[in-house]
Amino acid sequence: MSRLILITGGARSGKSSYAQNLAEALPGPRAFVATCPVTDAEMALRIDKHRQARSGQNWRTWEEPVDLPVALAQTTDCPTVLVDCLTLWINNLMYQEQTNSEEEVQLRCQSLINAVRRHPGTIIFVSGEVGLGIVPENREARLFRDLLGRCNQLLAASADQVTLVACGLPLHLKQ
Repeated sequence: MSRLILITGGARSGKSSYAQNLAEALPGPRAFVATCPVTDAEMALRIDKHRQARSGQNWRTWEEPVDLPVALAQTTDCPTVLVDCLTLWINNLMYQEQTNSEEEVQLRCQSLINAVRRHPGTIIFVSGEVGLGIVPENREARLFRDLLGRCNQLLAASADQVTLVACGLPLHLKQ
């Protein structure tokens, strides 16, 4: 039976570490679905650091910036899947797929939720919480904030568990 967990928080809040520790407490083998494309040398170093943090912990890695339902379909032999992160997924949808409306994001999220429900294990999603700051001054940044906010709301509504991480501390919003 599938289980959906959403871990959210601000930049450098500790959400990815919290999600990884949670995943490593669950049965393996584990799948890590990475949505981050390598955009420059600094990003390549960040990605390598994340890979090293998972080494020796029975992880398999899939890199999929856009089609998360397909990635989940490829991980059905893993009882635990960590998708890091929805923030970059929305970014990739905006810039690679020209997704620019909440309706389009709603369709993508519903397809993702359907894929989770077909998966036999626990799927943990990491996502940034970008709605706590000021209203961005430009249209593109406001659109990104709105699309990610819609994505987070939809996944949280379908989630079995939602945790907000702030300052490295988890606050359980839904259990």
